[in-house]
Amino acid sequence: MVVAQSLLPIFALILFGLLLARRGFPAKDFWPQAERLIYWLLFPCLLFTTLATARGGGEGLFGMATALVVAVLVISSLVLVSRPAWPLSAAAFTSVFQGAIRQNTYVGLAGAFALAGSEGLTLAAVAIATLIPLLNLLCVGVLVVLRDSGERGWSALGREVLRNPLILACALGIGVNAVGLALPAWLLEAMAVLGRASLPLGLLAVGAALRLSAERREVSGIVLSTFPKLILMPLVVWYLCGQFQVPEGPTRIAVLFGALPTSVSSFILARQLGGDEHLMASTSSPRRPCLPW
Repeated sequence: MVVAQSLLPIFALILFGLLLARRGFPAKDFWPQAERLIYWLLFPCLLFTTLATARGGGEGLFGMATALVVAVLVISSLVLVSRPAWPLSAAAFTSVFQGAIRQNTYVGLAGAFALAGSEGLTLAAVAIATLIPLLNLLCVGVLVVLRDSGERGWSALGREVLRNPLILACALGIGVNAVGLALPAWLLEAMAVLGRASLPLGLLAVGAALRLSAERREVSGIVLSTFPKLILMPLVVWYLCGQFQVPEGPTRIAVLFGALPTSVSSFILARQLGGDEHLMASTSSPRRPCLPW
């Protein structure tokens, strides 16, 4: 009941964003620009200030991060091994693969804050810093191998990692915290204010990007990616957290990240590297090409 009450405001804001977009308010071209603002400025500010100012609470972080990494590798391996049993083209399989392992990090961050406040933000930021490079490597790798994209795929991965504002924000925040660098209070507060603005605006943008319909040919691919993503992944994360003796707080956030819906960044990747972008759109539910969260 407590978890449901914590997450209900998140779903309410997402639904409100969907209704606003359906009504064309404030304007049709507002939401793409809002997404750019969140992705390049507001969200990185939130990640940076959360990690740069985190104090204590380190118990279980390594175990949580390890559980997430191992779970992603386990689910990835299961999906790859079971590929011959799935009547899918190579392009469609790459979309199923992405749908089975990628997380919508923004929804995860908002959910972690709703469940555990500032401590939840810190744990979520650690999870994001752990997962983003790994997921990009796995998904681009599968697309390169199955779609024969050659050098272009691997160079795209390198560029994405080097310029990804979420990865850079996490790395800078961890670095500042590790060396004990004292940044001006006014700068941290300004960035914190910008970061807090990303929570409600981002959830509205997630709702505005939802697409609630899918073509019949896409249904099987959606089902095949949904089972490992929303059933197997959280179960494996929960089991591994128990094996690594991760405390309850980090375990809850890890399981939350294991059960998140697919990131809309998967659509961009599928389109750029020759995957099935239409199936990917239905799996990640964007109405239009969205910036990755």
